[in-house]
Amino acid sequence: MVARAWTHWATSEDLGTFGLPAHDAGTGLVGAPLGDAQFGDPFVLDVFDAYQAGLITNPNVVVAGAIGAGKSTVVKMQLRRALARGRRVVVLDPKGEYGPLARHHGYAPVVLGRDGWCDPFGEVDQEGSSLLRFLLASALGETLGVEEHFVIDEVWRDVTVARPRRVLRHALATLARSVVDPTPSPARRVALGLHRLVEGDLRGLFDGDGEPLTLDGDLVVVDLSAQWASSALPLALLAVVAAARRVLGGGDRLGYLVLDEAWSLLGDESALEWLRGSWKLARARGVAHVLVLHRFSDVASVANAGTAQLERARGLLRETETAWLFRQPPDEAREIADVLALSSLETRYLRTLPRGGALVRYGPHRSIVRVTPDAHDAPLVDTDDVMRLA
Repeated sequence: MVARAWTHWATSEDLGTFGLPAHDAGTGLVGAPLGDAQFGDPFVLDVFDAYQAGLITNPNVVVAGAIGAGKSTVVKMQLRRALARGRRVVVLDPKGEYGPLARHHGYAPVVLGRDGWCDPFGEVDQEGSSLLRFLLASALGETLGVEEHFVIDEVWRDVTVARPRRVLRHALATLARSVVDPTPSPARRVALGLHRLVEGDLRGLFDGDGEPLTLDGDLVVVDLSAQWASSALPLALLAVVAAARRVLGGGDRLGYLVLDEAWSLLGDESALEWLRGSWKLARARGVAHVLVLHRFSDVASVANAGTAQLERARGLLRETETAWLFRQPPDEAREIADVLALSSLETRYLRTLPRGGALVRYGPHRSIVRVTPDAHDAPLVDTDDVMRLA
């Protein structure tokens, strides 16, 4: 068994330049700690409490760092504490890693497509029309033109009158002729996008027989591992985010919405545009989006470098006031530093943080934190079982 010591790697001058007092005691919030501020008290951070205390002005969070640095550990720790506080949680889990957390709290993960289909629409309203446009643009892989938007307006008008239980199937039925007519037209293009969602390779994910997946428990983990390596992942994430946002937050039930492997959403132009709207409504709806990334270059690899899309992804992350930043290799540290407008000293720390160490930004404040799972966290955050078999 190898023990790692927590070493002193900052001077008082460093901390002053960094914006950290040498006696940094963390947030001053009350609750179960996530670890220790290196030069102070146990570190406590719930973004809704931080908002109430005036430390931040929006509840959204980004968690970034190298594989094995501590990202999933701190996310699971935050969620366990949030559930104990009566918060609600929905996790979009592309890698199937959050099953132990769900089972520990008495819930089974739900697998999209196996355990049911996801209805992203709920009530038929104007917001549903906007969502349909983003879903179709993502399904088609192209930006919609004014003629396609006109076709969708006509389809949605019919949906609004009929108020069907299965929106996508009803929309496809209204364009049935265009599906079989080989003549290129805006209506055929929209119809082919709907066909992919209802009858094509995405069949059974966003439309199906019986009732759709229920996402209104205290903790819902949606296993998307079947879509992990496919082009359906951004669509699946977008649809489940839309469905989850309807049942999270509001009133006295604040909620966390975790988007693991968020590069997939940020790298899809249509999904990103819809997510930006959801981001801006987070405070009003009482929903904290938690984006989990290994590195920003994952986003850049699926987006077009230098495009407005990539700049919108940068902007979304830069608008996020709370960030848990774990160790990054030098080239990735430079990339995330540019995206989040980190100082040169912050960037240097990002390259040298030990495993389990995080630079935490919350509003204008900074803390260096050693993430420390307690006895209740340990069985939920350990992902090294296989490596120990040797």
